[in-house]
Amino acid sequence: MGRNVHPTGSPAGRLAAVGNQMIEIHLWLSAELARLQTSLDTPSRDLRAHCLTFCAALGRHHTGEDAGAFRLLAEEAPELRPVIDNLITDHEVVAGILERVEALLGGDAAVPVDQVRAELGGLAALLESHFRYEEKRLVSALNALTGRTGTTEELLGLTAPGPL
Repeated sequence: MGRNVHPTGSPAGRLAAVGNQMIEIHLWLSAELARLQTSLDTPSRDLRAHCLTFCAALGRHHTGEDAGAFRLLAEEAPELRPVIDNLITDHEVVAGILERVEALLGGDAAVPVDQVRAELGGLAALLESHFRYEEKRLVSALNALTGRTGTTEELLGLTAPGPL
């Protein structure tokens, strides 16, 4: 059975899988960021593409959460709105870091590895606390939701693929 399939196939089962998928997506994004940071030690021609692909995936995840899972949770569990507001603020900070990284990678000049390393280091620190907070506060709520359906991609912006 595939990892995106819940045995019951019920709407509640699909939503429960979304809470678990959020953790998988976070693990995947963290691993990709660590791999990207390691690749800065031996920059290659692929560094720029890998970095931009990672930035796009992280941006899609956060945009998807804001429009999907967070909107749904705000409707179904209004007590979580302050948590959601905090997470959306984090998403805005992350978006700013991603914009700076993309600006550093733009153009024809050599990649300023030290500046990219500094931005990715800050991003990694922020994401570690952001992901843990989000998981602690929202996974149970996502798993408890009933009556609404949506795919992981609709609610979380993406599914956890293989390596970038």
